[in-house]
Amino acid sequence: MNYSYENLIVEIENKIAIVTLNRPQALNALNKNLLEDLSIFFDEAKSDETIRVIILTGAGEKSFVAGADIKEFANFDGKQGEELAAKAQENVFNKIENFTKPVIAAVNGFALGGGLELAMASHFRIASSNARLGLPEVTLGLIPGYGGTQRLPKLIGKGRAMQAIMTAEMFTAQRAFEIGLVNEIVEQSSLIFRAKEIATKITQNSSTAIKYAIAAINSYDKENGYDVEIKSFGHLFDETDFKEGTAAFIEKRKPNFK
Repeated sequence: MNYSYENLIVEIENKIAIVTLNRPQALNALNKNLLEDLSIFFDEAKSDETIRVIILTGAGEKSFVAGADIKEFANFDGKQGEELAAKAQENVFNKIENFTKPVIAAVNGFALGGGLELAMASHFRIASSNARLGLPEVTLGLIPGYGGTQRLPKLIGKGRAMQAIMTAEMFTAQRAFEIGLVNEIVEQSSLIFRAKEIATKITQNSSTAIKYAIAAINSYDKENGYDVEIKSFGHLFDETDFKEGTAAFIEKRKPNFK
């Protein structure tokens, strides 16, 4: 499949897609076109069997995504603002969170506003040591609109999320690691190498099981979370990956998942 976009660079290698948000002149700020490119990419990648894991990162050394492109919505009214948030959440942020293949955010530099929301929608995050993360929307008279008020408390707790959003403070990479906002910190020169290392481990496991694991983990705070896990667990007994995995275990060999 040919992945060609105005604002994204897509490189596929060993079943890992490295997706670079490419607006370095604007610190990779999320504008309408970039969000559209992301939406189309995830639609196309869903059925692409050459992709098992996706790594999201930003072009350049300064920024993952410095936020939304404020110039695009500075003159919006309430209805337009609501439509902006609803469309972006449906087409990009929720789509990433519920994507059936793992999405890793490799956060290099600033991840602010919509940038942090994009990282939080990903399944987990690793950061370079120079990363700075925060939700500064209240300094514009707004609140996070791309899922930030919902995802941040789940990751770092309600009290910390309240403080972070109300003060608009930025977290250093170290602080983000301490509070569970990012999983690991590495030097910027090693960021993509480490992300690919993690992604490679994932590609060696059952993609079918991982798909169901994503859905089950995403249900952890819902009433039916345990039911989702139980049904998913049962369903996987009928899949060929289970038969291959158990046969490999019994035969003391590595499984060959299709």
